[in-house]
Amino acid sequence: MTDLEKPTQENVEFMIEAIKTKLRMASGAAMLASNFNIDQYEDIKDLYDVVESKDKFSISEVEALVSELGKLRKKE
Repeated sequence: MTDLEKPTQENVEFMIEAIKTKLRMASGAAMLASNFNIDQYEDIKDLYDVVESKDKFSISEVEALVSELGKLRKKE
């Protein structure tokens, strides 16, 4: 089991991949784990916790979660 209490880049990558899998993101390639910074760890963890707490999501919920995830991406 991964210890998600420690803010590491590996944990960021684990959580992003888990979110993409659970939400069945068709555009998952656009959400590469490397596009997220450890500085956003707490926000990513919050999203991860929400995604992991539910089995099913409505389309609007998926859109809202993906939108929030997009806001956390590193700015180019």
